[in-house]
Amino acid sequence: MHHYLLFLLMASLAILTPGPGVLNSLGNALRFGLRGSLPGILGVAGGSFIVAALSATGLGLLLATSALAFTALKWLGAGYLFYLGIKLLRAPAFRFDAPEAKRTGPWRQFAGGMLLQLSNPKSIFFFLAIFPQFIAAGSAHYTSDFLLLVSSYSALLVLIHSAYALLAHSLRRWLDNERGGHLINKASGASFLVFGSLLAASNR
Repeated sequence: MHHYLLFLLMASLAILTPGPGVLNSLGNALRFGLRGSLPGILGVAGGSFIVAALSATGLGLLLATSALAFTALKWLGAGYLFYLGIKLLRAPAFRFDAPEAKRTGPWRQFAGGMLLQLSNPKSIFFFLAIFPQFIAAGSAHYTSDFLLLVSSYSALLVLIHSAYALLAHSLRRWLDNERGGHLINKASGASFLVFGSLLAASNR
């Protein structure tokens, strides 16, 4: 914990790297606006908190040592990304003023963001690799230090994803037409398929 600022730097770089969670926040910002993207962002942050906690339990150890457990979770996550990608590719051109653009409730967005994090084994391995570098398992302050690191990571995720969402929101006026609606769906769908393929091809 003497290197807390280094942890913040490493966490920020990891969060800034584009992935399914970032893509989810960008897509929600384009569809529902900056405020409408917040439930999904909080869902990703909540998922990160749960994943970090799981990485400190026997489940994290199981994924690190069991090829079967890792492969099962890997294909579960890849399958979910493939589903999202195909669904977007087959969807009609998105319209910002359409009634269906308003129907996706905040709890559904929150659950979707959380599921993205929970179904990605790489996020568990991130915490498995990083946390031991900053806190010792036998430390008398292990629990408080652990909560500080996890809370800091989740807070950074909310801030950085909100910045991504703000950027996407600023592009809405350029995409508010049928061609832009097609572009949003096709680009998002293709990106989810790419992330799903990368996850499916990954090794422990």
